[in-house]
Amino acid sequence: MNTIDYNILNILMNKPFINQRILSETSGYSLGKVNQTLKKLKSKGYVNDVFVPTASTHSELREKQPKNAIILAAGYGMRAIPINMEVPKGLITVYGEPLIERLITQLISAGITDITIVVGFMKEQYEYLTDKYNVKLVINMSYGEKNNLFSLSLVKEKLHNTYIVPCDIWCKNNPFSKNEWYSWYMVTESVENDSTIRVIRNKDLVKVKDFSGKNTMIGISYLLDKDCVEIREKLMVYSKNKKYENAFWEETLYGKEKRMIVSAKVVSSSDVFEINTYEQLRELDEHSKELKSKVIKIISDVFKCKIEHIRDINALKKGMTNRSFIFTYKNKRYIMRIPGEGTDKLIDRKNEHVVYQAISLLKICDDVVYINPESGYKITTFLEGARTCDSEDVVDVKACMKKLREFHKLRIQVAHRFDIFEQIDFYEKLWDTQKSCFRDYVKTKTNVMGLKEYIDAVPKEETLTHIDAVPDNFLFINNDDKNEIRLIDWEYSGMQDPHVDIAMFAIYSMYTRRQIDVLIDYYFDEGCSDAVRIKIYAYIAICGLLWSNWCEYKRQFGIEFGEYALRQYRYAKDYYCIFIEEYERNTRKRTG
Repeated sequence: MNTIDYNILNILMNKPFINQRILSETSGYSLGKVNQTLKKLKSKGYVNDVFVPTASTHSELREKQPKNAIILAAGYGMRAIPINMEVPKGLITVYGEPLIERLITQLISAGITDITIVVGFMKEQYEYLTDKYNVKLVINMSYGEKNNLFSLSLVKEKLHNTYIVPCDIWCKNNPFSKNEWYSWYMVTESVENDSTIRVIRNKDLVKVKDFSGKNTMIGISYLLDKDCVEIREKLMVYSKNKKYENAFWEETLYGKEKRMIVSAKVVSSSDVFEINTYEQLRELDEHSKELKSKVIKIISDVFKCKIEHIRDINALKKGMTNRSFIFTYKNKRYIMRIPGEGTDKLIDRKNEHVVYQAISLLKICDDVVYINPESGYKITTFLEGARTCDSEDVVDVKACMKKLREFHKLRIQVAHRFDIFEQIDFYEKLWDTQKSCFRDYVKTKTNVMGLKEYIDAVPKEETLTHIDAVPDNFLFINNDDKNEIRLIDWEYSGMQDPHVDIAMFAIYSMYTRRQIDVLIDYYFDEGCSDAVRIKIYAYIAICGLLWSNWCEYKRQFGIEFGEYALRQYRYAKDYYCIFIEEYERNTRKRTG
């Protein structure tokens, strides 16, 4: 039996047979294919001589009948920015109805009342569904660091004749049925290069990389109990493997030769829509209330334009502190920065505003169109053709250190100071648990804080310091065959020893000691004294603990930084020891 056979059998289950021509018109299959299928159904005992389904057919259908559904709704939906700043993706309204409610009512109308929703981001906004539709909510607290494979693993025991449904799908017609004969995965006939699969003969789905004609993946799937056994086993294994932390649950569907173990269910692209972005929502329903988001209204007010004149909205890669998206107005591109989770406690936006006022005319930073000193929303001109510094490229790094030195030599003054030791304590106080995840944190902090006496006593001349002078914040711009470098994202900046910026560049790049010494030499092209080099080692230890504590704070928002967080803590420990060793060696050298 293939999908065509089952599709025609489904029609016969619901409508009495009249003749082959009407069945052909109803099914969309050729008359020859209908005749061939009827012959097969009869030979296999699915229908009798007058093409009425047999008792054994009804029995088989009962065994394969859908029992429940799982809706995956835990993720950020990062590409939906700025919509996802106000509602989770599943609650976006299309034609006045939240996406997830439409899916739930479609499931219920197909007889599916056992519905589980895996939630995470803005989970509280889904709570009302438990009373309205008697659904069950399961919380994925790792939604910030793991993809929906992990979400499905949390409810793997419920996989028995189950629909799996992403929350961001709008279906014109009900995709669910009381009758299901086989396991399937939904795709459309339209081509999408970002997809990873295509439909081949007999409705098989294969994973491909280079082939351009890949089918659009919808994500809705139906799994018979016999296939759920294999899926549950894979979920148990994959969910514990770091390799699959960013994987989609569809990885569990692949068997031998990169083929899915389920068949394709091909639907028309005009019947099913995935809402991944603001632009996709606007295309489907230009009157959706989510299009009138607070963030879009800010842009409209700044440029004094209608919302529909703001076009080509696309998310940028999520930063460590903020979320941003790019948009077009009057054929010119801009970036809108939206403060990330918890940054209201991390950053004084009034201080940031003061810094931009001090440097905006110097052509050393991003071109600010709008900045709000209260909320932190910022609009800047998109620097066409810009690229970030490659921390492994000698030419790039030398140029960045030269630019950094030139900036420091301007000796710009502002009224506020970035006190690293105070910030270490401050970030620690923001932790929910008031306890570090590192077992030797107390000892490490005691050592690092012990460096304060040395730092306070050592000679230094404070000036406006970027504090976050990392490779990603150096932009190389090609203007009239001249390479220009801009330093962006000044939200942590304040008065400080400028040599802190060297330490920050080094630890973000996760440099080895040899690389750090080379970096210092690039900055001090006239040569660096032992005393200053040792001081920078101390700053590396101090800044390592600073950002480690910062990472621990961000963890409580479901935001993980993996190796970066571990390495920052390691810098705190290792460079405390390196400082002590070099300080004592230098002292012995000076005293003879």
